[in-house]
Parts: sequence; structure tokens; C-alpha cells
Amino acid sequence: MKKKILIIDDDINLLNSMASYLVSEGFIIDIATNGHQVLKKLNIIKPNLIITDIMMPKINGYDLIKQIRSDKRWYHTPVIFLTAKGMTHDRILGYELGCNAYVTKPFYPDELISIINNIFKHLEVWKKNTNNHTQNFNNETKNLIFNSLTSREYSILVLVAQGCTNKEIANKLNLSTRNIEKYVSRLLNKTKTRNRTELAKLTLLNYLHIRQGE
Repeated sequence: MKKKILIIDDDINLLNSMASYLVSEGFIIDIATNGHQVLKKLNIIKPNLIITDIMMPKINGYDLIKQIRSDKRWYHTPVIFLTAKGMTHDRILGYELGCNAYVTKPFYPDELISIINNIFKHLEVWKKNTNNHTQNFNNETKNLIFNSLTSREYSILVLVAQGCTNKEIANKLNLSTRNIEKYVSRLLNKTKTRNRTELAKLTLLNYLHIRQGE
């Protein structure tokens, strides 16, 4: 089945050029020139991946990904930032907000295709491993893991599951971002998960298990 990709950029020439190239590579493409269009299109298009510029009118890429990651329907949708902003702090912010890759303009089309295919490949592996993990993960073991968490760890876990960044969690709990990073790392070790996405998934599964047992 062909993958659907939504591209957002206020440069219409670049937008059309990328769209034509990706269509020639076998993808189904839809385009938008601003964030407002995107938020309207998501429920209609249901993209498998989003490529977005950062510097755009009305809603920039950072604000856009915040809204995408705050919606459980799109929380796991891969997002690639395609932008002229190449400073280290820009990249760090992008990754903290949940982007999957960061491509700086100008770029080689073949490099973009390689990144897209790599994201889809890892996503399939993640889905397979998650399904196996869900099927084989004993409920008693899950309870032991979550019962071992401190109240602070559990509070941070819930905020991670809600899609909050480390900075947002730090502000909510009046802690430093560095401390939140340590807590998240500790949670990953305790739950045997590899990243924030898996951690959020496991938290949701545990919540559903508790609700089913009520």
C-alpha cells in the first residue's frame, strides 16, 4: 500500500518540486502552505508521514508539531522538519518536540527519500516489536514495574505519556530540565523501553489494563 505524505511549506515552488519528486518515487502526496491548512487536512488525509518547514506564517513548525503531538490520533505520526534553520539549538528543540528527522535546506532529494524510507522501515519494526511485546508482556510483570515507581516518577511518566517535552514537564513540576532528563532516563531503564514513544505506549497499555480490571 502506498504511503501518504503531507508536505507543508510556504515556498510554493519548493513545495511543488518536492511533491513531484515524491510522487515519482511512488508516494501519495498532499500539500499545504500553512499550519492552519494542515490542522484542517489531517482528519481528511490521514497522512503516514508529515514533512514541514519551520518558518511559516500564522503557525510555525514548532507550534504545529506541538499540536500534532498533543492529539492521540497523530501522536505517533512521523514528522520531518525541513528548514533553513540549522543551528544546534534549533535541532535540539525540534527533537525535544518530537520530530523524527531534521533536514537542512538546501538538501539532496535522494537524501530526503533515504530518510523517509528509513523512518518507515523503523516504524514497521517498532510496530512489530510493540505487538509482540503487547502479546507476551505478562500483566503481573507490568504491575510490578509500575508499582515500583516513586510518586515523582509516576507524575513524570504521566506527563511524558501526554506528549509533554522535558522543558514543559520541568515547568509544570518546578524542576530543572536536567533533572527531568535523569528521571526520563530512569523510567526508560525501569520499564525496559527504548524511547519516549514506547514509554508512552506502555503507560497507555497499563492504564487500559487497570480500567479493564475495574
